[in-house]
Amino acid sequence: MSNVIGTFFGVVLTPWKLIGFLGALMFAGRWLVQAWATRRAGRPMIPRSFWIISLTGSAMVTSYFIWGKNDSVGVLTNLLPASVAFYNLVMDIKAGRSRPNA
Repeated sequence: MSNVIGTFFGVVLTPWKLIGFLGALMFAGRWLVQAWATRRAGRPMIPRSFWIISLTGSAMVTSYFIWGKNDSVGVLTNLLPASVAFYNLVMDIKAGRSRPNA
């Protein structure tokens, strides 16, 4: 039994690769959330959801590198951004902010 979902544009898609792609898209898409919050506030703003999306995307990409590809370099490259996002989320929660304009 094969774990291949399909082949798209020459890329073999497996369940773990799909998780990796979705995580990468989520990690990149967090900047859209940040840009929207900044536009809405009328000043530079990083909402709490930015850090949550960062952690979720990083966890998905790290999962792909651990179980889908078995690549320690990929795991290590995700540890620093994930730890910074976790730290900033904790600091944001401690500061009591709940909304971008709070």
